[in-house]
Order: sequence, then C-alpha cells, then structure tokens
Amino acid sequence: MHTAGEFAGVLDDPFDNIVAKALSALPRSQGWAVTLEKNLPVAAGLGGGSADAGAIFRLVERECGLPADWHDRASALGADVPACVRSEACIGRGTGTELVPVINDLAGTPVLLINPRIAVPTGPIFAHWHGRDGGPLMGETAREIADCNCNDLQDIAIAQHPPIADVLNDLADTAPLLCRMSGSGATCFALYGTIAQRDAAAQAIARRRPDWWQMTGALR
Repeated sequence: MHTAGEFAGVLDDPFDNIVAKALSALPRSQGWAVTLEKNLPVAAGLGGGSADAGAIFRLVERECGLPADWHDRASALGADVPACVRSEACIGRGTGTELVPVINDLAGTPVLLINPRIAVPTGPIFAHWHGRDGGPLMGETAREIADCNCNDLQDIAIAQHPPIADVLNDLADTAPLLCRMSGSGATCFALYGTIAQRDAAAQAIARRRPDWWQMTGALR
C-alpha cells in the first residue's frame, strides 16, 4: 500500500493502519495495490480512517461482493465503520453499530471544517466523560437532530485543548446555521445556507488564522 497527501508522513507503517486491516478482513480473488491519500489531519475527530475503511468495503463489494457477515467484520475494525460502509445518514444505536436511517434534510448543505492542527487522541477525552446518560437523541430528521442535540465531549476537549474554543468562536463570528466540534475534536465544523457564505467564512478565517487547516465541502 502506498500513502500520499499532506498527512501521509504520520502513517509510517503501511501495514498498521485501518485501510490495511480492512483489506485483510475481506476475501478477494486477487491482491490489490492501494494508494491512500491522507489529506485529513490525524486524531482530528472526523472518522477519516473509518471512512477510508468504509471505502475499501464498498470497493470490494463492487468488485467481488461482500460476505454475509460483512457487518461483523466492519464492526471489529471500529464502531463507526459500518456507518461508513453504508455512507448514508443514520443513527447508530447500541455501541454505534446498529444503524437506523434518518431523513436527510441536510444533504447538500455547505460545510466548512477547521482544525487548529492539534492531534486529539480519543482515549483521554472519553476518559474524562462524566458517564451520565443524557437520554435518546431528540428530533426526527437530520436537521432536527443537529439543532436539538449537542456534543457531550466538546467541553471536555476544550478543557484539555483550549484552542478548540478559538476555532468555535471564529466560526460563530461568521454567522453559520450551526457550528460545533466534530467527534472528540479537535476539528470543528460550521454549516451555511449558501456556498458563497461558506467560502466567505473560509477566506476570512484563513486571513486571520493562516496556520489552521481547513477544508470546504457539502454534506451528503
């Protein structure tokens, strides 16, 4: 497996990453040569590795088909990998592997991702979680769920990595529809009503914070 991209240097062992493990977890009729283009920061709270594993599952499905127990094989790689295999809006119940589709009324919404170039390992963040069950998610559609709920790990991550608060404050100043930390951090996202609003926000923050990593896109 070959690695490329801005953050490829952190993947110093081509056989000790989730893409290689995903390939090993699935039967194939022949060997594959895979290039992993690593453009997302590591330990960024974006599920980039899990998304890459999900892409491998879909590629194998297209070429060879998936075994009947593909869900179990994906779950063994990570609780969020089955959702990345499905690659559609859904709620993960249980440990996150029991997937229930939701109405995706956020599809196509412009999104801006900002990371202050801080790696935030998941373990220490979860270790400081209060452990209290906040109850089921409120809302029926993707937009309602996003509006009515919060990220329980956000305050914990900010306490350990204060620059995350700076990112959220800068995003809030751009008048987004919503801004929040992603996963366990340190990446934060903001949603906008139009592409022009998103791009103006990206340019304004880039001028003030040229050392921060950012990426623009749209929700699927």
